[in-house]
Amino acid sequence: MQVVVSQYLIAYVLIDAVRRFHRAFPQIHVRLSARTEHEIEAALLDSQEFSFGVAAPYESSPQLEYRHLFSMHWSLIAPPNHPLARRKTVRLAHIVPFPLIMYERGSTGRQHVAEAFHRLGLAPHVEIEATNTDLIVRMVEAGLGVAVVPLHQSGAVTRGRRVVARTLGRQVRPIDSGVLLRRGEQPPETAARLLEFLGAQVARV
Repeated sequence: MQVVVSQYLIAYVLIDAVRRFHRAFPQIHVRLSARTEHEIEAALLDSQEFSFGVAAPYESSPQLEYRHLFSMHWSLIAPPNHPLARRKTVRLAHIVPFPLIMYERGSTGRQHVAEAFHRLGLAPHVEIEATNTDLIVRMVEAGLGVAVVPLHQSGAVTRGRRVVARTLGRQVRPIDSGVLLRRGEQPPETAARLLEFLGAQVARV
């Protein structure tokens, strides 16, 4: 069984979940393929090799069915010695004067963050654009700027990194993540078992 997954979710959610799944069902082999949100939708529509996708859909195709798994809220991350790291409460307006590391254009994350600044009439100073969250965290750790990222409840995104996280609460629209299936298609038994397992794992977290 092959599953196509966004880079964020494969790094911080799916690897650990599939490891536990293999322990419970050693006879079922799962292959994970990392793609962007747009590539995930295209892969599911263009090929039958993928059983399903796991992503934060940007503009989900009507030919795909979305099943919600969880939502993530956003936080500012900054180097430990940064002025924003000393604030207990961070507003989006506080971020504007500082170099900001953003997700690349066309991504779900970029859309959510840009929308939040625009709604307040703010124009952040975008210093660098990056393709994935791990790269953004590394850049912040290196002192290249600050960033606004979704943080999974497991804490895996910033664990072991020299960065400080400050929640932004509801200032940025939460990012939804879930399963994408070809509409009207019944997943095979092995895929259905993995889907059920993922749902149970998310509920436990």
